[in-house]
Amino acid sequence: MHRLGRTFWLCLGLFFVALGTIGIFLPVMPTVVFYLLAAGCFSKSHPHLAEKLYNHPTHGHHLRAWRERRAISRKGKVSAILAMTASVPFTWFTVGWPWVLVPAAVLVIIGPWIWTRNE
Repeated sequence: MHRLGRTFWLCLGLFFVALGTIGIFLPVMPTVVFYLLAAGCFSKSHPHLAEKLYNHPTHGHHLRAWRERRAISRKGKVSAILAMTASVPFTWFTVGWPWVLVPAAVLVIIGPWIWTRNE
């Protein structure tokens, strides 16, 4: 791969790791989703970094479950849908109409998709 391409994927992967790490501390931000994106980026630039994510003691099993079976744990599904549900009234009270339609649409479109994934 071209050196510039590897650098791009590495930087993007590091960006997603940073967002995922922020998600550990902020319950409204996902962690595993950003780590999955980071692993995908690292697989294009530095596969050993992707393997480090897949072997992470806390989040690695979620990443491997998605990679191998496209599976999301029941706890992960419930957490994701609860976070999306909580974002609707939060958005309503902070920025109001019409912005409340964004998290509502995400909940209506993505929520059922998440719930129907393998466990």
